[in-house]
Amino acid sequence: MGGMIADYCPTGIYFGEARTLAEHIIHDSVALSVWSPPYHVGKDYERDMTYLDWKSLMRRTIGAHSLILKPGGFLAINIADILCFKDPEMPRIMADNVSRRKRSDITREQVVAAWAGQPTASRKQIAEILGCSEQTVDRRMKGNNIRGGKYEAQTRVSLAGGMLEEFGREHGLFLYDRRVWVKDAAWENSKWHTMSYRAVDEFEYVYIFWKPGSTVVNRDRLTRDEWKAWGSRAVWNIPSVRVNDDHEAKFPLELPRRIIRLLSEPGDVVLDCFVGSGTSAVAAVLEGREFIGVDNSERYVQLATRAMDVAIHDALSRIDLDRPTDVPPSEECRYHPVTGQAHFVLDRPVSSYRSG
Repeated sequence: MGGMIADYCPTGIYFGEARTLAEHIIHDSVALSVWSPPYHVGKDYERDMTYLDWKSLMRRTIGAHSLILKPGGFLAINIADILCFKDPEMPRIMADNVSRRKRSDITREQVVAAWAGQPTASRKQIAEILGCSEQTVDRRMKGNNIRGGKYEAQTRVSLAGGMLEEFGREHGLFLYDRRVWVKDAAWENSKWHTMSYRAVDEFEYVYIFWKPGSTVVNRDRLTRDEWKAWGSRAVWNIPSVRVNDDHEAKFPLELPRRIIRLLSEPGDVVLDCFVGSGTSAVAAVLEGREFIGVDNSERYVQLATRAMDVAIHDALSRIDLDRPTDVPPSEECRYHPVTGQAHFVLDRPVSSYRSG
């Protein structure tokens, strides 16, 4: 890519937009991209995004991957397969719900009063006092709806998988496989259920797309027991993150870690363009991969950078970084935090270098 300015380089976290990745990352350089986009189910960070906006974001982001992925590389998208968006033409559901529980009438004022009377109580204890779920307590205090727009009146439900496959095919990326992530109950005292006949979501998908090219299948990436337990299995049972205290939609470390181990080699470049709290960055560091993270929230860029720095520090504390004999002592030399391989530090900002 002669003349291209590559200002998103491994290993680092950057403030930017997922849809413009191809303008900032060297083409044909990323071995694996693993990310979880906005699900379009009513989270705080989705409030200003229409359904058409969401579709455009997915189409353009997937399109950018057709350029930056290496031939034979993979794109893994973790998403709940149900999209939710308001549709004024959708008939309002008039349900005579005779089994509605009284705890749904709990107000924010009641939660505040209960906590004022028990200031050291946990969320679980407050829920027990009020006879409701932890989810109800969290919703009243934060003004969010963890179950999402799927449960609102006049909300249309659609499936994401076919749409993502279509976007991939438009840009020369082909659906290769999928995994089902079965989560545990999100709340310890999961007494709540949906107020309709709609199910409470307890699983998500990982859709895996392939860029045509030579792909090395190396079973030695996993142990024999790992291949039997999850490497060759379609359903992964991984506990959910219990507390989303610094990000509204964390996934557990084990999820990106499995994907990274399965679909890339040590030293490969791994990307997450919705990096959020930095879970995938930590997984990449732990597995000896180079990493590029991108997010359009400066707060999350800082959060992910801190998470990655801690992971690198922990890795450094466990590894003997003897200087390679073929690299002379120099301030321009640095070492990969996990593999110990030598890399040279550029003497001017990366953005001033041109690839090719």
